[in-house]
Amino acid sequence: MARMEERKTASPSSMSPVSGVPAAAVRRRAAGPAGKVATGGKAGRAENGKTAVQVLERMVSLLDGLAQQPDPVSLKELSGRTGLHPSTAHRILNDLVWARFVDRVEPGTYQLGMRLLELGNLVKARLNVRDAAMGPMRELHRITAQPVNLSIRQADEIVYIERAVSERSGMQVVRAVGGRAPLHLTSVGKLFLAADSSRVIQGYVARTGLAGHTRNSITDPALLERELALVRARGYARDNEELELGVRCIAAGIRDDSGQLVAGLSISAPADFVQDGWIELLCKTANQISVALGWEANG
Repeated sequence: MARMEERKTASPSSMSPVSGVPAAAVRRRAAGPAGKVATGGKAGRAENGKTAVQVLERMVSLLDGLAQQPDPVSLKELSGRTGLHPSTAHRILNDLVWARFVDRVEPGTYQLGMRLLELGNLVKARLNVRDAAMGPMRELHRITAQPVNLSIRQADEIVYIERAVSERSGMQVVRAVGGRAPLHLTSVGKLFLAADSSRVIQGYVARTGLAGHTRNSITDPALLERELALVRARGYARDNEELELGVRCIAAGIRDDSGQLVAGLSISAPADFVQDGWIELLCKTANQISVALGWEANG
């Protein structure tokens, strides 16, 4: 009787909290040969697991279908390529759009989303840059006796992915590996912003509001643009106590075999101890890592 009442009261549009598929459809798929729902025990858990795997398989098939086409793809074409019913494909695509794995170009037309690019760049950077950078980073730390940081960009922040530091370091490291910081408040972040177009920078300003952390933080768009112009002219970037009072940083960019800026190498030091003599050494070290990644300086 309880099961009959559940079927009567369940709305056709109610969704499974696990898969995002209508609960009624989940129950139909979970039904046994006699049409009875598996409600508990090992059999129930097995059916639930099977349903979750099935949803993941369908998501992957839709992503693969989009990856095979250079142009946006219609829902009808995706349904035909994947063998999914249009309503099923539409529900899953809505979830993928929400998660930014897929972009809806216009109603009923889809393409792969920017989050896949962000994650792909993150994986590539972590796998390749760290391996190439560790030896040069340790040598730079040995010479300067200051923390040397390796950072990459993820959306509107930098992420610290490696650090060379020791008891000889002249300062205590505040942000651990895996920590994040806004682009406009860090020397490495400024490198990435300086490589962006004006339209992309304007979007960053609109999203973040250029929130500051210290009295030295750049919070005015005009001042940020002047700062980025200096970065482009110099070929390196500075952080003048803009993220943390008492700490200054210098950063140089690391490029891959295509010339794309993929990471930044920075030296952090007490504000009254930063030395301009480190700049040339820092840039040479960043170039050394870039060459190891396949970059050609004269290419």
